[in-house]
Amino acid sequence: MKPPTHRHGHRRRLQRWLAIGLLAGTFASGTLPAQQPPNTQEDAALFPTSPLPDLAIDPPRHAVRLQGEAAQQPDPQPRVHLVPQEPARITRLTTNLHLVDFERVAYGNLLLTPSDTRTHAVTLHFGEALADGRVLRTPPGSVRYARMAVTLEAGRPRIAAPPPDRRNTEVDSPRHPPAVLTPSDWGVVLPFRWVEVEGWPGDLQPTAVIRRAAFSRTWDDSAAAFHCSDDLLNRIWDLCRYSIKATTFAGIYVDGDRERIAYEADAHVNQLSHYATDPDFQMARDTFDWLMKHPTWPTEWASYMIFIAHADWMHTGDRTWLAARYENLKDRLLAFRTRPDGLIDSGPNALRRLDLVDWPPGERDGYVFTALNTVVNATHLRALARMSDLAAALEKPGEAADYAAREQSARAAFLNQLWDPDRALFRDGLDTDHTSLHANLFPLAFDLVPKPARPAVTAWLARRGVACSVFAAQYLLEGLFQQGAAHHALALMTADGDRSWKHMVDSGTTITWEAWDQVYKPNQDWNHPWGAAPANLLPRFVLGVEPLQPGWTLARIRPHPAHLRYAAGKVPTPRGPIEVAWERQPNFRLTLTLPQTIAARVELPATEGATQVVLLDADRPRPVFARLAGDRWVLDELISGSATFEIR
Repeated sequence: MKPPTHRHGHRRRLQRWLAIGLLAGTFASGTLPAQQPPNTQEDAALFPTSPLPDLAIDPPRHAVRLQGEAAQQPDPQPRVHLVPQEPARITRLTTNLHLVDFERVAYGNLLLTPSDTRTHAVTLHFGEALADGRVLRTPPGSVRYARMAVTLEAGRPRIAAPPPDRRNTEVDSPRHPPAVLTPSDWGVVLPFRWVEVEGWPGDLQPTAVIRRAAFSRTWDDSAAAFHCSDDLLNRIWDLCRYSIKATTFAGIYVDGDRERIAYEADAHVNQLSHYATDPDFQMARDTFDWLMKHPTWPTEWASYMIFIAHADWMHTGDRTWLAARYENLKDRLLAFRTRPDGLIDSGPNALRRLDLVDWPPGERDGYVFTALNTVVNATHLRALARMSDLAAALEKPGEAADYAAREQSARAAFLNQLWDPDRALFRDGLDTDHTSLHANLFPLAFDLVPKPARPAVTAWLARRGVACSVFAAQYLLEGLFQQGAAHHALALMTADGDRSWKHMVDSGTTITWEAWDQVYKPNQDWNHPWGAAPANLLPRFVLGVEPLQPGWTLARIRPHPAHLRYAAGKVPTPRGPIEVAWERQPNFRLTLTLPQTIAARVELPATEGATQVVLLDADRPRPVFARLAGDRWVLDELISGSATFEIR
């Protein structure tokens, strides 16, 4: 479904009405209270056996005070704004009851402009869910519903903002980090698609009920594109792309509406998908700085701060930003828990409260927690490798060599103690023979599986399926794509049943969920960006577009066709968009358009019987030098500008 559009005749009026609402301050709700029940306790009630922390006792050891530029708390207001949206449709249900449909969920509130000259009392029902043609008053879990009464006065524009939610506005609690608040002059915003309007005098016109939807101020709907021969994948990409747009509302990446708290691993998935769908990279940076001041509790999440910084370096090539934050990243390596062999120890406190593996607990595939945790250490090893890269980027060769040596030493201990050579799989940890999906998907994605065993581990993971959360599925599918198993990755993404993105699309949701289904997390949000992994996976692997050098000075174009007949799209970069289109007819043909300052290494899928790669010039086709490396034709020369290649 397409988002609501504005008729050009109303554009100027909508902008004026929006300004009236902001300046007049006629909000139908009060200010945000700094109170809410602890969200971690809400999950604790649902999952009492999970290792949740008591943050009132000990703050995270890696909380630090930022220095210099990084000490500035990001202000979300310049990064976000309210966009006026007319309804997609209005249905009159009874004489005085209208159902307003904005077609997609967005965080926002309403601007009402009655034409009647009398004063009227109106009741509004905001909702994310619809049942039997009515806004669902008692939705499951954290699915949103709000009711409010508004008095409309003689044609005067009125902002209708629902009452604040105590759960997602608490900023000073010993139990959890602060919620991220939206600008106070907006009034309360909540995610909703439908509004029932009771008591409106006469017909309700689209210009009289405007949603003020909150988005990133710089979001560009035309910046990214993806289309392929499988319409289900197109719908999945569209769902995930819009999910990233809709969840920019706070100016900081948050984990959904229930908490509105930033978490490190959530933010990394959000960052990757934001990069793939919009040119902005500042929101990821603002989130990084927020999390440096407000870290969360899971052991593994500390490493994801290093992943975020590394992704920024590869995307922007900006040493200045990195240099201001590099020293504080060292604390994220958890030196206070490092054993003599370089691995991370999990003592009783970590086993009981801090090691996470996946969330919710029912998505851990029976993972057995031990004092030496495979997932914790796989993540730590990846962080050491990334820190070596960052030290080298800042021209600190001694530190880069030290991190690399620590990674190699700890990797040897990791393989020696946790790899089972008889089964060619990783165990969950020491003193257990259990081999979960997670103990193998993370090592595969993080390049830790011994090379000879990678095909077998890849096949094992594909057979096991998605026995993990929507978060861990980012790394499960990433590992499959990296090992040339695109057909398995796409099959899992589009599988029947309730553990795939097909299920989300078929449900009619317009923003990705926190979990695969309500049954797996009864209190789940229906507006959670960590469920939007295909927004980055499809451009990175089906189109095959990734940076090879920092700042996109060199890109790699390495498409993974799987069962698809064709795919085309546009991927934003700080240097401009990269456009890729490929098809099989039956020869594989790829057309590539690069910005002037980007060169690319092109790796094309080898097809049976093919002997050469041909450049299709305007004048005549001519062979180009390429070598066959495994299942790829790798072009000898870097490509710039626009070109079309065909395998023959």
